Amino acid sequence: MTRLYDLLLQGGFVMYPLLLLSIFTIACALERGWFWIPLLRQEDQIVQEVLAVARVDLEKAEAVAKRTQHLPIGRFLLAPLALKKPSPETFRLAMEAAGDKEFARMRKGDKFLETVVAVAPLLGLLGTVTGLITTFNNLQIGSGGITEEASKVAAGIGEALITTATGMVVAIVALLVFRVLATLQARQMEYFAEVGSELELIYRQGCEVEGG
Repeated sequence: MTRLYDLLLQGGFVMYPLLLLSIFTIACALERGWFWIPLLRQEDQIVQEVLAVARVDLEKAEAVAKRTQHLPIGRFLLAPLALKKPSPETFRLAMEAAGDKEFARMRKGDKFLETVVAVAPLLGLLGTVTGLITTFNNLQIGSGGITEEASKVAAGIGEALITTATGMVVAIVALLVFRVLATLQARQMEYFAEVGSELELIYRQGCEVEGG
């Protein structure tokens, strides 16, 4: 802990915004993990249960979906099932609208992470520039006190290197979190499309049976 505090002091003022960005990045990763882990663990079971009941009774399938509406997949399945005898086109539109709303929630935090990936290296570069400026300002050619001057020059170079490394580390962590989230989102879009098509097919078959 003391070592980290020393690095913060040696890196200069640029380290403070980098520290804030790192804290918010970790908080974003934890919040997104809290969102995704329950969904990934439970969605297959929920889907299988709702589809199995829907093949027999759509009203009971709606009741099952209502119990799971705390999760995106539950809300997605509930949206069309909650309608009262909709046409197949309306049924599909309800699913598509619900899917769009859930995908927007899944993308929460993406803009922030993209901003961190872009800004953190620039802040590191800014720290490099300010550190080099400090270094050159402490160069007093021909003056006495060589040991003291060397210490000041080393401090300036240290500031430049520390901020550069910190900016890169923060950006890399944010990029990794962003790529993991983007992969999960892409898979969910495919999964929702597959599940939605199956539910729509079940509904259309039910409509044909009633019409026949």
